[in-house]
Amino acid sequence: MAYAAGVDVGSTQTKAVIIDERRRIVQRSLIDTGANVTMAAENAFRQAVELAGIGEQEVEFVIGTGYGRYKVTFGNKQVTEISCHGRGAVHMFPKTRTVLDMGGQDSKAIRVNDKGEIIDFCMNDKCAAGTGRFLGAAAVTLDIPLDNLGPTALLAQRSVRISTTCTVFAESEILSWLGKGKKVEDILWGVHQSIASRSTGLLKRVGVEDEVSFTGGVAKNTGMVKALEESLQHRVNISEDSHYMGALGAALFAMDHIIASRKPHAKEAV
Repeated sequence: MAYAAGVDVGSTQTKAVIIDERRRIVQRSLIDTGANVTMAAENAFRQAVELAGIGEQEVEFVIGTGYGRYKVTFGNKQVTEISCHGRGAVHMFPKTRTVLDMGGQDSKAIRVNDKGEIIDFCMNDKCAAGTGRFLGAAAVTLDIPLDNLGPTALLAQRSVRISTTCTVFAESEILSWLGKGKKVEDILWGVHQSIASRSTGLLKRVGVEDEVSFTGGVAKNTGMVKALEESLQHRVNISEDSHYMGALGAALFAMDHIIASRKPHAKEAV
């Protein structure tokens, strides 16, 4: 049995996925990226291998992706995260034609074909306003753990409109609303709606087609999923592996290389 791996080095977290020849996920790992990007890639890969109960030498091909893909020094190749998220999303949800990848520092809208190949894409151009960092700023200001942001926002009864397009000024606006006596959950729902609105605008630039899949770490946020669906007026696909979609796509590309290397070279025409 041959194995392939994808290592997605993100700005805040690094993910690794190992798949087998049937392109099934064998194991995955997730660690904080930290300051040493190369070490994060190595540790994530090593952790996934150990959890899988296999030797590193059994992983025949490794592809690095994400903003730190060139720091995956033990990898065989690098592929952009845009290609990897598209490929991973279509593998997980075969009818996917539109992908929203929301990470810690940026968001990407991607349109794909039935093979997961990229037709069009665009990235957020308003600093980190439509990304996980914006949620992180709200969490710090309101002193709420990141994992509690979504559930708390879903308790809102009357959302507060967040007008700032800059993460730097988010704290000031949130504190201003708190000073006016607004409830924390209403402010948080406003934050989620603000991000969802910007994400919808991004998606419309590439064209929203059935089906839409939501990838990246923010896909774990239940409040963000609901806000996005309400803004899009469209259901979005998510799974427990949405956070690992880039690493999964990289692993799938890696398996392509393994399979292709086994095929005999075509004979030259006589």
